Amino acid sequence: MKLAITGKGGVGKTTLASTLARLYADEGRTVLAADVDPDANLGLALGLSQEEVDAIVPISKMRTLVEERTGANAANKFFKLNPYVADIPDTFSKEINGVRLLVMGTVDLGGSGCVCPEHVMLKAVLSALTYRKNDVVIMDMEAGLEHLGRGTAANMDQFIVVIEPGARSVQTYHNVKRLAKDLGITRVRVVANKIRDDGDEEFIRSAIPAEDLLGFIHYNPDIIDADRQGKSPYDFSPAAIEEIRKIKAILDRDES
Repeated sequence: MKLAITGKGGVGKTTLASTLARLYADEGRTVLAADVDPDANLGLALGLSQEEVDAIVPISKMRTLVEERTGANAANKFFKLNPYVADIPDTFSKEINGVRLLVMGTVDLGGSGCVCPEHVMLKAVLSALTYRKNDVVIMDMEAGLEHLGRGTAANMDQFIVVIEPGARSVQTYHNVKRLAKDLGITRVRVVANKIRDDGDEEFIRSAIPAEDLLGFIHYNPDIIDADRQGKSPYDFSPAAIEEIRKIKAILDRDES
């Protein structure tokens, strides 16, 4: 199972990513969670302390590693476009609550694309993750898909866009679907978060095609409490966990 979970900041994608990761880990599955968001907080949501999160150096910031694998340095303007990275997920990930966390970091693409060593490295590692046949791989990503090449995207089982009940959030779904289509991907699904009432559900159902809608997560103050305390939502909100468990059941049916 290979999942890419995207969405604008604050919509709850990290809550979904971390909870799915822990649900799969509780089943005894081998789970690798990759944080590819510039505001990296998947570690906290999985149960790491702030001090442990602060001690993690993202792959994109490991200059010596990037130079070693790509051959790039100040004296050499040429570098490998397909560096060896197969060992990186196991070597540089950190285990927490049965989930291995790999903090990728991001590269500022400057609005016009980037073929820099760090970007090449990230794309190579993300591609390597999709070839881990028996593992559950969950990528917590920003709404852009810049770090996914065509081959990597083709190996993903699901792209999940987390949205809120609002026009701007729905537009994010359309933007991601368009970007995914450019990569040849049609598997884009939606989880609607922070649902408060029937009106919110009706709005989402009217805005999102039924075949793309995976499910709803209702507004839950327990999730906010977990975030305030820097704790894993998995340990705070049984109601939200059950809603996400239902979403997982649909994903499992798709996998089989």
